[in-house]
Amino acid sequence: MATALVTARKSGRWIQDDRQAGLFKVSRDVFTSPEILELERALIFDRSWLFIGHGSELKEPNDYLTRKVGGRELIFNRDRGGEYRAFFNTCPHRGAMVAREKCGNALGFKCFYHGWSFNNNGKYATRTPAGVYPENFGKDGSLDLAAVPRLDSYRDFFFVNYDPNARPLVDFLQGAAEILDLVADHSPNGMEIVGGAQEYSIRANWKLLVENSFDGYHAAETHETYFAYLMKAIGEGEVTAALDDLENASRGLDLGGGHGMVEGRAPWGRPIGRAIPAWGEEGKAEIDAITKELVERVGPERAARIANRDRNLGIFPNLVMNDIMAITVRTFYPDAPDLMNVTSWALAPVGETREARKRRLDNFLEFLGPGGFATPDDVEALESAQRGYAASQFAPWNDISRGMLKDQPASDDEEQMRTFWREWNRRMEAGL
Repeated sequence: MATALVTARKSGRWIQDDRQAGLFKVSRDVFTSPEILELERALIFDRSWLFIGHGSELKEPNDYLTRKVGGRELIFNRDRGGEYRAFFNTCPHRGAMVAREKCGNALGFKCFYHGWSFNNNGKYATRTPAGVYPENFGKDGSLDLAAVPRLDSYRDFFFVNYDPNARPLVDFLQGAAEILDLVADHSPNGMEIVGGAQEYSIRANWKLLVENSFDGYHAAETHETYFAYLMKAIGEGEVTAALDDLENASRGLDLGGGHGMVEGRAPWGRPIGRAIPAWGEEGKAEIDAITKELVERVGPERAARIANRDRNLGIFPNLVMNDIMAITVRTFYPDAPDLMNVTSWALAPVGETREARKRRLDNFLEFLGPGGFATPDDVEALESAQRGYAASQFAPWNDISRGMLKDQPASDDEEQMRTFWREWNRRMEAGL
């Protein structure tokens, strides 16, 4: 297997990146090969900072949640002193999961299989009769819950890394850190995850969702029904002006390290600073007050960017943040070359009014939720592409060249995808 992959890489089979000619192509084999997925798990998911959760999900000491991250079951919790921790959710005894609920508040964890117990700082705390084990059994820490090698946070977004020698999170984030700052600054009171998670599967390769999440090119065609709905709800003139702005002033950005983003002004309302007629005079007055506070707190230039510009951010390899008509945080992991599991959460300012929260969640469900205008369209497009790759022997390449020769690509160009693919290719090449 390895020899075949090396041969494929040397022959230019995965990526063709000709910057002078403005051509960028990706082999369709990378979406279908089990060998590629095996390498991705080792070279990308085991060595990248992966999102595990938001600090607001653990509001109190002893809170915990369980989550599968990068193929491994984890416990993300706060101990008695309030310190954030992350452990592998596996008993040192025989391997069973020690925390079986999705979330809760607990001073410790007890494995249901044989009853081994652990404090919520991970320390072994099982009591056994004398003579069953040696006197110094577990005193060396070998029976404690295994901690994830690295846990770190930026603006209350928590990440884990399975590589103990990984560079610091803030260095890994590069230009994406500035965008997380913009999101975190929506509120003077901090941000919080609202309610639970939405979970669903897509029968397509995980990298297709990376591309789709900040692909401005597909929006008008794939989501035509939604834009027709907006024209009736908001007005054709407003929608047309916003789409013209997207075309003329939007940006596709390489943020470094494989992170990318599209940014522009879209037609929909934004709960942070852009009212629409459907929200009425009370809604407009509340948005004006939110914007006024934002200007006073961060200054007019930064406030204008936070309030008026929509952005879709991709943090390598698989964290997406859509800061548009609402804020979605989304991760996805491959179970097979043609199957991924997706989890998404709504993020909102702490302390916003009931009316503002309702507008936000209505927006979230209307477009971004699994049953909204957008997600079913996107799922169908990705699964359709995956089915099309059965013909890769005869049609072997995806083209991702749009806007490659521009000094500043727009959001309907594909620069943000190319930055992901270049980092993907760098890591895969380095591992062969």
